[in-house]
Amino acid sequence: MDLLVIGCGSIGRRHIKNLLGLGHKVTATDVSADSRKAAGAALGVAVVETTEAGLALKPQAVLVCTPPSTHLELAAKAINAGAHVFIEKPVSDTPDGIGSLEKLAAGKGKMVQVGYNLRYIPALAKLKQVLGAGTYGKALSARVIFAQYLPYWRPGTDYRQGYTGKKKFGGGIILEASHELDYICWLLGKPVKLSCAARKVSSLDVDTEDTADVLVDFEGGALANVHLDFVRQEYERGCEIECEKATLVWKLGWRSGRSTLEARSFNPAHPEAIKSETLLDVPWDTNDMYVEEMKSFISAIGAGRKPSPGLQEGGLALRLALKALESSEKGKAVKV
Repeated sequence: MDLLVIGCGSIGRRHIKNLLGLGHKVTATDVSADSRKAAGAALGVAVVETTEAGLALKPQAVLVCTPPSTHLELAAKAINAGAHVFIEKPVSDTPDGIGSLEKLAAGKGKMVQVGYNLRYIPALAKLKQVLGAGTYGKALSARVIFAQYLPYWRPGTDYRQGYTGKKKFGGGIILEASHELDYICWLLGKPVKLSCAARKVSSLDVDTEDTADVLVDFEGGALANVHLDFVRQEYERGCEIECEKATLVWKLGWRSGRSTLEARSFNPAHPEAIKSETLLDVPWDTNDMYVEEMKSFISAIGAGRKPSPGLQEGGLALRLALKALESSEKGKAVKV
């Protein structure tokens, strides 16, 4: 397949490398001449100076890997040029235009996938499967965490030069870590209300919130607490889902290189002891989920099936993120 990657930052370069490794033809572009040159030299990929020049090559699909504030405009250009689109998360920094993009894609017969790659981690996918089967009863509540020190996110780069800590580009921990908001809805269903406390608590050189706690009410009755920050020194990512018959615990081990899912429940013979059942324990490499994400996107195009997640789901994660910011600003709960 012929693809165009718009944006040669860290995530753009990762996708370029993976797509080339999967045997696809890739052209890349970036507004920065230095970034274009670096990507071309490091990855051996063909580069063009502008998005328009890239679209003129008639790619079958386009990856939008630029700051969130530019996503919708670039995605619309790609669809109008006849391409399917993959948009890195979050889908935007504003809900304005998502509905129009959805109508445009439907009218042109093009699909749009949003880059919530955590869905492609085997242990998290297993958690969704287990919850769907109802093996451990109804989900009652959840605790979700993602925390990692921002200067450590992208080795070899200066965090102050990236968009994550810049409000004007759609940065901040809530939008940046909307992965967690996406997957908790994927697991628990439709959110109806939330409250949030978010603020900058560190001395990092950013003008966005660096810490947030979001409390989400779901239509089915479950309640989830989502903690996000980019100030914690030690990496932490995972969740605990309290079900009627067990607590399901998913952990993503940065140091251990493993992704695990356990079911913890009372032992009837020894009520004071906890029975732990390993449901999945597999090796984990960061890049694997990105490879599987690209495989799924390309497969969806070939099969003409709905991508996962699509634009509606990406829009929901964005709506939750923006509602969280609104709730924190107003100091009260808001409807989703």
